[in-house]
Amino acid sequence: MLVGVDDDACYNCNRTNPGLWGFGRYLQALGQDFGFVPFVIGTCVFVYILTLVFSGSSISTGGFFSMFGPSNEALFLFGASGAIPVFRLDRWWTVLSATWLHGGLLHILFNMMWIRQLAPVTAEMYGPGRMVIIYTAAGVAGFALSSFAGAFLPGFFFLRGGQFTVGASASIFGLLGALVYYGNRTGSRLIGSQALSYALMLGVFGLIMPGVDNYAHGGGFAGGYLAARLLDPMQTERIDHVMIAFGCLAASLLSIVYSIIHVMV
Repeated sequence: MLVGVDDDACYNCNRTNPGLWGFGRYLQALGQDFGFVPFVIGTCVFVYILTLVFSGSSISTGGFFSMFGPSNEALFLFGASGAIPVFRLDRWWTVLSATWLHGGLLHILFNMMWIRQLAPVTAEMYGPGRMVIIYTAAGVAGFALSSFAGAFLPGFFFLRGGQFTVGASASIFGLLGALVYYGNRTGSRLIGSQALSYALMLGVFGLIMPGVDNYAHGGGFAGGYLAARLLDPMQTERIDHVMIAFGCLAASLLSIVYSIIHVMV
């Protein structure tokens, strides 16, 4: 039986609003991930350029990941997270905004490459809406754990909480966590083992390289895994997942705007 774009449910599978009120064909034209990858890359690059502009003459020119890095003042203005912003200055919303900020040219380059590789695969497994939810939840979990560790837990030589931290890597680890759970849930060993090997490789790299926020990585992986478990890839994505995803993106961008307003006022 044919299903119209305005039908409340699919007559075959009972999926709610299968035509997304007529907008389904337009969203599908954006690609498997509903245009999430170009949106994230474009927004992160735009925000990175803005932080460089606001840094003025204080742009960093040294360090592997901090080369052409914005100043701490500029990163703080746009919503850097960590123990200092979250627990000392009560800027709790920065667990959302920090995912869109980066500390250097290579930092943003590598993160965008990983997003370009992992986001479409995760969208194919879970649906684009649930992929965005996982991405957002992982970032929040990663920066929340890093901020808590930086404020209340003793640091080791390779594992210490972030006093001041930014980057999309917590969300990237969340996508890996979601793919690992997908492999466990569906029995797809190829996807699960590949994602786990990537996570372990990046985790070891984080332990070797100085200045890497390993708490954010671990929290992001756990957050992505738990979010994926709650969303269950064996179930069909629903319209409310897509609406929540748009809400996650809107809240993330508003957190950057509010961070700037909070400093300026």
